Amino acid sequence: MGLASDALDRLIESQIFFPDPNLGYSPADFGLEFEDVWLETTDRVRLHGWHFPAGKTRPLLLFCHGNAGNISHRLDNIQRLLEKGIGVFIFDYRGYGRSEGRITERGFYLDADAAYEYARARASADRIKLVIFGRSLGGIAAVYLASKGTCDGVILESTFTNVKAMAREHFLFPVPGIGLEKRLDALGRIRKVKAPILFFHGDRDDIVPIRIGRELFDAAPPAKEFVTLVGAGHNDTYLLGGEAYFDRFARFIEELPSPAGP
Repeated sequence: MGLASDALDRLIESQIFFPDPNLGYSPADFGLEFEDVWLETTDRVRLHGWHFPAGKTRPLLLFCHGNAGNISHRLDNIQRLLEKGIGVFIFDYRGYGRSEGRITERGFYLDADAAYEYARARASADRIKLVIFGRSLGGIAAVYLASKGTCDGVILESTFTNVKAMAREHFLFPVPGIGLEKRLDALGRIRKVKAPILFFHGDRDDIVPIRIGRELFDAAPPAKEFVTLVGAGHNDTYLLGGEAYFDRFARFIEELPSPAGP
C-alpha cells in the first residue's frame, strides 16, 4: 500500500509541478528595487524570494505563483503591480529557482507556510494590509493559507478546485479517482476563508476551464466577486486584461477594511 501510494504521489506531482531552477531575469533587468529574502521551512528546506516594498503605508501582496518557471518569470507582472502602489513578496517553492529541495505536495504547503510567516510579520510590523494572491496552482496555496491564517483579502486567478477536476481534463492515462478530490484541494478549504475574495478567470482558459473556476467561486463564502476576463486564456490574463485588470486589482485592495491584527 505504501509503495503504491508513493508511486501515485510521484505520478500526480510529475503532472502538476514543472520547476525551472534557472533564473532567467533579475529585478535589476526591470529597474526594480528589491530585497533578497531567504527562508527556512519547518522541515529545514531553504527557500528564496524577493520582496518589493511599495512604500511604508502601502499594502503587501504575498504572490504565490503558478506551477511552471520561477519567480524571475513574474517580474513584468510585479512591475505593473508596483506601479499601482502594491508591494509584493514572491517566493519560489522548493526545487524552483534558487530554492533548495524537491517539490512535493506536502512540501508545497510547507513552503507556503514559510512565505506566509515572513509576509505576515512584515505586514504586521509596518501595520499595512496583507493580501494573498495565487495564480493557477498558486491559488491552491493561497486558499490553504487564508483558510487557516489571518489576512485582509485574497485574490485568486485561474484557480482550480482539486486534482480530481484537473485529472478529468488533462491526464493522458487512467489515474485512480479515489482520494483525488483531497489532493491540492481548494474546494474543501475555501469555505473556511474569512477574508473577502476576488476571483479572476479568462473565459478562454483551456487549462483550467472557467466552469471549474466558477465552481470554486460558488463554494466560497461571502464577501466575494467573480471577474470574467473576456478573451483571456490561462497565461495571458493580466496582459489581455490590461489597465482595467490592474485597476480592479488595486481597487479591491484599496477597499478592504483596515489591516487585521496579528
